[in-house]
Amino acid sequence: MSEPPPVIDTPALPARGGTGVLPPPPPARGLTRARVAGIGLLGVWALVGIGTAVFLLASWNPELFARYAPRYLSGLWITVQLVAISVLAGAVLSIPVALGRRSKNRVAAALAYGYVYFFRGTPLLAQTFLVYYGLGSFRPELQAIGLWGFFREAWYCALFAFTLNTAAYQAEILRGAFESIGRGQWEAASALGLSRLQTIYKIILPQALMIALRPYGNEIILMIKGSAIVAIITVYDLMGETRRAYSRTFDFQTYIWAALIYLSLVEMLRIVIERIERRLTRHLRR
Repeated sequence: MSEPPPVIDTPALPARGGTGVLPPPPPARGLTRARVAGIGLLGVWALVGIGTAVFLLASWNPELFARYAPRYLSGLWITVQLVAISVLAGAVLSIPVALGRRSKNRVAAALAYGYVYFFRGTPLLAQTFLVYYGLGSFRPELQAIGLWGFFREAWYCALFAFTLNTAAYQAEILRGAFESIGRGQWEAASALGLSRLQTIYKIILPQALMIALRPYGNEIILMIKGSAIVAIITVYDLMGETRRAYSRTFDFQTYIWAALIYLSLVEMLRIVIERIERRLTRHLRR
């Protein structure tokens, strides 16, 4: 009678319906180097915040606050106006630029690429100087076409430069958002008999805006912080009023108050964008 074949040990198979994927390793316990570094940085920032609060309380000057607080509010309103109008105007201008970047026409694509390349590759301060000081050299020509009344005002020059700058960035944001939408979306819309305009308006644009929301928020935040440069060309925005207050008082806390106002403005904008994004993507959460 023959002997039975030897039994070969085989690894146990996963239960029916299982994937066989091992669970993730448990998180590391104890104080790792990364945690120590993070705790140290948080401690440094906490000390900076406490020191700033102590300095402001110790050097509090009610007379100074009563005198310059209305001017700070006026400067803040000018900053908000400048950023809001330039971002909205830049959004309108960014649409043809983004279409030009995606155009199959070489001339249109080259012009759009050159526009984006220049305004994204040069500092906003240099662009503002080119508009404010450069166009002033063409006063007779601007007077002949009736535009000197616009470009002789520093606020309008800053608005014009900011609009051109943010339009270049928004065009790239919009182009990237459109290109991130899969080709299958267009094919499915065509199979349903939708026109190209209906496809863009009802299918592509809503998805592209969800993708572009965060980059748009970052661009607005950068514009808020970059708007401080208009103080150099005699626009009394928030930073302009801060410089004027410091030149008359030589009190360093004037700049601290301006920094806190900018920080509060940016934080409020971040919270609004986060809530909008959470609202638009609520169907993606389980």
